[in-house]
Amino acid sequence: MQLPLQGIRIVDLSAVVSGPMAAGILADQGADVIKIEAPKGDLTRVIGPSTGDISALFTCINRGKRSIVLDLKHPDGAAVLRELVARADVLVENFRPGAMDRLGFSYAAMSALNPRLVYLSIAGFGHTGPYAGFRVYDPVIQAVSGFADAHPNPETGEPQLLQTLLCDKITALTAAQSVTAALYARGQSGQGQKIELSMLDASLAFLWPEALYNHSYLDTEVAPMPEFGANQKLWRARDGWFAMITPQDDEFAGMCRTLGVPELVRDPRFVSISVRRRHQAELRALIEPLVRDEPVNTLVQRLGDAGVPVGRVNSKRELAHDPQVQCNDVLHETNYPDLGRIRAPRVAARFGATSTHRPVLAPHLGEHTVAVLSELGRSAQEIERLLETGVAQAHQPVKC
Repeated sequence: MQLPLQGIRIVDLSAVVSGPMAAGILADQGADVIKIEAPKGDLTRVIGPSTGDISALFTCINRGKRSIVLDLKHPDGAAVLRELVARADVLVENFRPGAMDRLGFSYAAMSALNPRLVYLSIAGFGHTGPYAGFRVYDPVIQAVSGFADAHPNPETGEPQLLQTLLCDKITALTAAQSVTAALYARGQSGQGQKIELSMLDASLAFLWPEALYNHSYLDTEVAPMPEFGANQKLWRARDGWFAMITPQDDEFAGMCRTLGVPELVRDPRFVSISVRRRHQAELRALIEPLVRDEPVNTLVQRLGDAGVPVGRVNSKRELAHDPQVQCNDVLHETNYPDLGRIRAPRVAARFGATSTHRPVLAPHLGEHTVAVLSELGRSAQEIERLLETGVAQAHQPVKC
């Protein structure tokens, strides 16, 4: 079956996580993504567990791409990029603002080559403004966007960072959706366009709905409410932890019946969600003794059967063995000829009319340089010259 984005070609100039993951999502959905790297390669090739030029992080967000190494500051390297852009549908970049202009690859210049081009430009803080020139990584955006303050240390109240590249990945998801929207618009108008996206904007839009709802009403006096997640805590059972939340009255009643305290439903302190939120500490003090000596799996099954939103806390090591994860067939193993099996999640969305499951690999640095240059019509002699001068670089397999 045809993949959803089959026939779309993307030139991926981005590095690290936000841009590469966005382009990787589109590659998963069938786009032909040509990843252009500097001679040292993408930083994520060496972050975390890695073998040679392939890391676990890199494989997950760059699978299905083709890698070509070019010196874009050299006129011959720039000429190759312009040829690729002239044939592409999408260009993705996440350089600091102004860098693409200085290299001669501004949107104006690229759209002159290819008016149908969708040009995605990802910045950290934004393309203008007081912080626009700052270097940015995920923790910096977590700080400025409000994420660190929205997830304080429960003991001290001090802001803290989430231990994942949350803002990078939020930006990647937003970027991938924006590109497909722009491609749809191009299908109607025939014209490409520039998309400007910042990690700050994507993260703030993601965080705002419930974490900052007390800062929404400006002209109407509305009593502030506890932040939605402020009092969300895990529950401890005899042999593990679980999450449980009962905002709806029938869910609260199901919890009370299951734990043997049906009378709490009629307690004036707990008769509705708004009242329960004001008395959360009292309610928790009553429920904690009822669950702390129960086996977590038994407890989760009983509560789930009673209509209570509940789930056990899986450790990272246990996750692959969770029965629902296994039923969903979400984790797949891909065999790399020189690395062995590598496990990663499959494409999350299942398309009913098109296929997105295919065993694809992430590329070695410069693995497809020769093939891509050949597709552009470069002769073997010209390709050899580009390689000898260092304008281009090709992967050299390690000989055993």
